[in-house]
Amino acid sequence: MVLKVELLSKEMMMKPSSPTPPHLKTFKLSFLDQISPPCFIPLIFFFHDAASNGEDDHRVCSSQLLKQSLSKVLTLFYPLAGRIKGNDFIDCSDDGALWVEARVHGFLKDVVENPLMEDLEKFLPIEPYSSDDSELLLGVKVNYFLDGGIAIGVCVSHKIADTHSLVNFVNAWAVTAREGDAGGGKISPPNFRLVTSLFPPTTTDLSGLPTLGLIREKVVVTKRVVFDKEKLAALKKSAAAESSGVGNPTRVEALSAFLWKHFREARRKKSHDASMKKIRASHNVNLRARMNPALPDDAAFGNLWSPVNTTETPCPEDDDDDLVFQLRTSIREINAEYVEALQNEKGQSEHLRKWYERLEAEFLEFTSWCRFPIYEVDFGWGRPVWACTTTFPFKNFIVFMSTKCGHGIEAWINLGEEDDDIYMGAGLCDPIHPIR
Repeated sequence: MVLKVELLSKEMMMKPSSPTPPHLKTFKLSFLDQISPPCFIPLIFFFHDAASNGEDDHRVCSSQLLKQSLSKVLTLFYPLAGRIKGNDFIDCSDDGALWVEARVHGFLKDVVENPLMEDLEKFLPIEPYSSDDSELLLGVKVNYFLDGGIAIGVCVSHKIADTHSLVNFVNAWAVTAREGDAGGGKISPPNFRLVTSLFPPTTTDLSGLPTLGLIREKVVVTKRVVFDKEKLAALKKSAAAESSGVGNPTRVEALSAFLWKHFREARRKKSHDASMKKIRASHNVNLRARMNPALPDDAAFGNLWSPVNTTETPCPEDDDDDLVFQLRTSIREINAEYVEALQNEKGQSEHLRKWYERLEAEFLEFTSWCRFPIYEVDFGWGRPVWACTTTFPFKNFIVFMSTKCGHGIEAWINLGEEDDDIYMGAGLCDPIHPIR
């Protein structure tokens, strides 16, 4: 059945509870903000409100709590209520964040146990990859199920935040809703200016910069595949046995190598073109822990990540190359020295050169959101029953998210329509696997 989501309120703008001081009205983007893709990062949090059975009175109380707490927390996260101007700065105008409410004509249990991609997108406030809301920085949609369940969809502009910063913001909002104005002393005031001071903006023309090396497609097939603790242990064991340079691969390394290997094998079988481009892998790396000194997770708000291209393989037909070792070697190149170099013009030029490398080869892109405190979000109804993202309209793009228990990994695999069966040989042919 098609899930019906009915709008309950017209779109409105949620403004900060206190105006932004004049000296903070203009916020310059950092170099890392400037080269981040012009899209929104989508996250959806599903909760079971045990005190509610879907009554309108309880819904109104929940709505007021969420709106008031969002308004209060936007005072701390003031750029999110502003508007982005070009690729240079944010006008911290207090115009507000988009707020939408809806009633879901269905039950939380059904969506969580059998999630459909076309349904998940209905829980978002905006289309994350549309240019219609190009100046907007934050959108929220609160969806109320018939059984009292609540889905909160959040979209934040990638020009102001990475996923880690987005999750920190939602946690701060949840603490404010749960514990009041002071947040019980659990909210660290975000530092928006630090990233710009560390990574000054560039005046280089970035109009031709490839967006993550990803190609937007009209039709993308998304498969959500859950790898439980036992499956990940088996992949780690297999990866260690196949690698001469990595004796104890991480879960993310082992899973990335597994998916990369099968992607290449399937592509070679499909293609009869000897001049086929090499298929390389790329990982998006969190820079916080790689700085010297390392930045605490909540020390700065913004984009603090870098894509890493794998080293070249001997040839696309070589099945014996050490994929895990290649991944680890490339990722370890993003060290304190590399991050320090990003703070000057020469290092930024070298960084941009690596971005343009993506035009010379085909990449399988990975980004890992594992171990982000996504399941710590608690608005007062307990932690999420499930948290997820949605389809990305880019082919060859894979997102890793931790399962609720923390022992497994959900892989959100986005492929072009022509490659929707590419993992059948690896046993990953089903679009949806059960949540564990």
